[in-house]
Amino acid sequence: MKTKRYDQDFKEQIVRECQEVGNVALVARRHGLSKNTVHNWLKATRRNGSVVPLPKNKEQRLKEAEKRLEALSQENDRLKRIVAEKDWNWQF
Repeated sequence: MKTKRYDQDFKEQIVRECQEVGNVALVARRHGLSKNTVHNWLKATRRNGSVVPLPKNKEQRLKEAEKRLEALSQENDRLKRIVAEKDWNWQF
């Protein structure tokens, strides 16, 4: 059986998606990959030091997601203020 080869950009995309989603099996299913393949890519990336390991339990993942949500919410508020200020200046 011939093994399919994936380029490095694709592997990095999958690893990033795993980090964001927090569920390797789901990401693997979405892309038609085996869980073992994706786990191997994650391990290799971690060995290179370019990815922080996924949190082990749901509580940790939830805490990380809440922290990220808060940071994004603050950034969104800041950007809304900037846009409103520019809109205000444009009207006068």
